[in-house]
Amino acid sequence: MRLKNVSLVLLSTVCAAALLPAAVFAQEATELAPITVQGQTKEDPKAPVKGFVAKTSSTATKTGTPILETQQSISVITADQLKAQNAQTVGQALDYTPGVVSQPGGSDPRFDAPRIRGFDGRQSQYLNGLRLMRTAGAPAIDPYQLERIEVLRGPASVMFGQGNPGGIINLISKRPTFDSFGEVGLQFGSYDTYGTYFDVGGPVTDGSDFAYRVTGLARTASAQVDELDNDRYLIAPAFTWQPDEDTKLTILTSVQHDNPSTPSGVPALFADTLGRDFYVGDKSFDHSNRTLTNLGYEFEHRLNDTWTFRQNLRYSNFDWNYQALGMSSTNGGVGADGHSIRRNATFQDELLNTFNVDNNLLGEFETGDVEHKLLVGLDYRYFSNNVHTRFFQATPLDILNPVYGGPISLISPTTNTLVNSDLSQIGIYIQDELAYNNWRATFGLRQDWASTDGTSFNGLPGVVSTPTSPNPRSLDQDDHKLTGRVGLGYVFDNGIAPYISYSTSFEPVAPSTSLANPVPTEGKQVEIGVKYQPEGWDGFFSAAVYDLRQKNVSTTVLTPAGSRTQQIGEVHVQGLELEGVASLMDGLNLRAAYSYTDSEIVGGSTAGNRLDNVPLNAASLWLDYSFKEGSALEGFGVGGGVRYVGQRYGDAANVYDLDAVTLLDAALTYKKEGVTASLNFRNLADKDYIASCSSFGCTYGDGRTVMGKLTFNW
Repeated sequence: MRLKNVSLVLLSTVCAAALLPAAVFAQEATELAPITVQGQTKEDPKAPVKGFVAKTSSTATKTGTPILETQQSISVITADQLKAQNAQTVGQALDYTPGVVSQPGGSDPRFDAPRIRGFDGRQSQYLNGLRLMRTAGAPAIDPYQLERIEVLRGPASVMFGQGNPGGIINLISKRPTFDSFGEVGLQFGSYDTYGTYFDVGGPVTDGSDFAYRVTGLARTASAQVDELDNDRYLIAPAFTWQPDEDTKLTILTSVQHDNPSTPSGVPALFADTLGRDFYVGDKSFDHSNRTLTNLGYEFEHRLNDTWTFRQNLRYSNFDWNYQALGMSSTNGGVGADGHSIRRNATFQDELLNTFNVDNNLLGEFETGDVEHKLLVGLDYRYFSNNVHTRFFQATPLDILNPVYGGPISLISPTTNTLVNSDLSQIGIYIQDELAYNNWRATFGLRQDWASTDGTSFNGLPGVVSTPTSPNPRSLDQDDHKLTGRVGLGYVFDNGIAPYISYSTSFEPVAPSTSLANPVPTEGKQVEIGVKYQPEGWDGFFSAAVYDLRQKNVSTTVLTPAGSRTQQIGEVHVQGLELEGVASLMDGLNLRAAYSYTDSEIVGGSTAGNRLDNVPLNAASLWLDYSFKEGSALEGFGVGGGVRYVGQRYGDAANVYDLDAVTLLDAALTYKKEGVTASLNFRNLADKDYIASCSSFGCTYGDGRTVMGKLTFNW
């Protein structure tokens, strides 16, 4: 099924959506409310939302434009959905989102690595609109400190600068409110999980211009492999000063300390033999200790009836000391005896500092009958990256007679790299959102200048510096790029809004010994879709088809002189995404999604293959229901979900063929007089499956987990 066939499906969906209001509400003579127009009071895109349905987003345009009027695909996971599903990670929170493979390698407490429209999303995560920087993937952010998660699918360089064309994940922190509230609770569950959490806030005093909020948790836990730790301690104070309706300053801070490790992959030869709790490492050796500190603020001041100045700033510090034993990729990870796992010892020390600031002016005015939202901005990002990485061959592990407790022999070093680099990026952007009667249009341009300075030193014994392979190797590189976005939509009075958009992106490629002067990858996408926001009940539905390409992709080319890395590759992804979300007055919440993702690698040794960990088909459905007041089951709630991830390949060579899997989730709740008790089940049927398989080994998906909470609210 190629894009032509997908377009027919979308056309059918559009027709069905157009007929739905008449079919459902023909018996009611309901007067339709006027459509939302720019300039009217709208839902705050960072404030709490009751239920599952968010009407606005702060990510796509940075202006809080209604999602219905935005010509790009956006999904919002609200705090109520996070609670209903008791998501323990951002990956789990994305399980029911179209176009996203939420945990392609199984659960990993170190970081979240979702794929968005086929592209690796580890480097595409933002906190409050500012990028989380780390070369090996953004550190995991605990969902308890979040108000919502927004997923913008497709190129987003016009608003956010360099990045891959799949899209971005924007995590929105909880913020102070001027209404007093509080909650404290206990958590317990699988993997010896025990913890406590709290979230309190409100005005400092009655009638005060100052409000506060403090969110925190403390948890001890292991993992599916009992020997691994997954403890976490979080404190996130926030403070708001709002002296008048034109000025607002919100200070957002957090400190998160944890000790995550991840179960190593096992050789593909043993994947059907070893259980999902098999431990490749050694408790006497494995160690992880890290702290992520964020300190920032958001400032907004309305200068006059037309212009508003906004500044968003954050400093982040990330300090991680990590060592672990894992499977070696040599000879498929299998020892010469045929029943032992070759192992590597990894030592990694990271000290990262990031400074982000985004300044913009928002003008809201009219030219004749056309309303404008004009956004002009300048942002700056500085990232200091200091990482020391060492790999050693280590003592193998006999699967027939595994012996733990050491001693661990470090046989020979295979990697000893010290990277010291500084990245700077400056971007200037302009965006105009126009409204003329029912028409909506968006035009945006951005110019970026990105610069990297630094060195990578190879400390292995016997390494000799040569003109072609200098040591230390320079990482100096300068890139600049103009990117753009244009969209056109029409909002019918019945809440249906078809649209079309075109957007581009770019992402610098780090120089290497095999690629001395790389050029940035470039992405471009055409998207056609329709959105529907019904009148009279709380729901939102969308359908989109897209054609997405990325060029200048690094690929391996075989030549008579051996293999070489060249930027001749291209990735081509076409797809269809359907999404529906509803929160009905009778206590029913619904979220449904379907994705068809046809990916192809163009050029290089893997030309014609599909992208790794990208299923052709994926679908999900979540329903939960709270029984009405006065009913026999008043206070009780039930929920359940089904997640289907289709057949996919574990690597770009398409050697590792992974079967489709269907997983069931469930939830039970009871609420009475400010007390809520809940139980959540993931993989209820305890399905045993391989989540990922590649040359780095095969990893197992999580078995059945049960998580309980007891929460006291006031």
